[in-house]
Amino acid sequence: MSLDKSSINKVVLAYSGGLDTSVIVRWLEDTYECEVVTFTADIGQGEEVEPARAKAEALGVKEIYIEDLREEFVRDYVFPMFRANAIYEGEYLLGTSIARPLIAKRMIEIANETGADAISHGATGKGNDQVRFELGAYALKPGVKVIAPWREWDLTSRETLMAYCKERDIPVDFAKASKKSPYSMDANLLHISYEGDILEDPWSEAEPDMWRWTVSPEEAPDAPEYMEISFEKGDPVAINGEAMSPATLLETLNKKAGAHGIGRLDIVENRYVGMKSRGCYETPGGTVLLPAHRAIESLTLDREAAHLKDSLMPKYAELVYNGYWWSPERTMLQALIDESQQFVNGDVRMKLYKGAVTVVGRRSPNSLFDESIATFEDDAGAYDQKDAAGFIKLNALRMRIAAQKGRKLD
Repeated sequence: MSLDKSSINKVVLAYSGGLDTSVIVRWLEDTYECEVVTFTADIGQGEEVEPARAKAEALGVKEIYIEDLREEFVRDYVFPMFRANAIYEGEYLLGTSIARPLIAKRMIEIANETGADAISHGATGKGNDQVRFELGAYALKPGVKVIAPWREWDLTSRETLMAYCKERDIPVDFAKASKKSPYSMDANLLHISYEGDILEDPWSEAEPDMWRWTVSPEEAPDAPEYMEISFEKGDPVAINGEAMSPATLLETLNKKAGAHGIGRLDIVENRYVGMKSRGCYETPGGTVLLPAHRAIESLTLDREAAHLKDSLMPKYAELVYNGYWWSPERTMLQALIDESQQFVNGDVRMKLYKGAVTVVGRRSPNSLFDESIATFEDDAGAYDQKDAAGFIKLNALRMRIAAQKGRKLD
């Protein structure tokens, strides 16, 4: 259902420069008789974003925003999420999900700067991204209007999009477009995702040449690589003693882990809109960071604090996946998580080898590990083992009483 055309004078479009969003520029102008502002974000997708400027200019766009958001993306979105050890449905590291709140925020800021009435995106009506973009937009600018062309137009296939381009003289490299990957892909510094084509059959194995960031584990080096990751307040800050910015650190981990075949994932997930979806993901750096972060937490977090944090993680991951980054509940959870990270400092030694990543060492100036108590050797009286008898009896009391009352457990 389209909006009142008379209320739309200017629209900020999340613009990639690809076929879909190029069509959307002209479609918005034709349908809403409005001015279009394009916004292209570089969040580490691995392709140059500057060509989008020439494409937007060729379409007659007057206000063009192209911005490098890589450091902000990793520092303010990826790292806070990794402090929570967030995983959706036990496997997915939320690579696409975590990029959407940043893009939504910047779109709203640009709308405010340019006096735009609405924002627009190229997400389809079947996916999660429409929800993520729009929940973020409404949270940050309650009265903003949202135009989602895929929920309005009748251009339902690649062929109809190409025909639309020809009819309206939209500049597209038709030769290059015809060679487009059969997969629907989304990439940023945290991951690259693949959906569609043969992946729509959950029984079909992904084609070997689909993967772009990782070598096959079978073809990975025959010798393992060791690395040390240093953490400060829960965030990684250095690799092998070399301090790095957030984006540089994640990019470095992607390259190192990808070279060892680490980070491939093939899952069927439950989308927020209700359907199940099969997707493949490459998250090499994140696949190293998650166990490294948990390893340094294992030394530095109090037991009950760690267990509470773990119990909250599924809810936190669900909020990120479903698009509620800007919700009060995610903000509340983040405050608790960040408070837990005050003493999560130190180094973790990782071993990368043929698709596997293993923690092989950890140390911290804030360690709660006490060797004098944990040792199997003589502890010189640091721990009185006789105390365990009363501890066990007290904890067994309720079960002993139930058994004395004749309650049987099958």
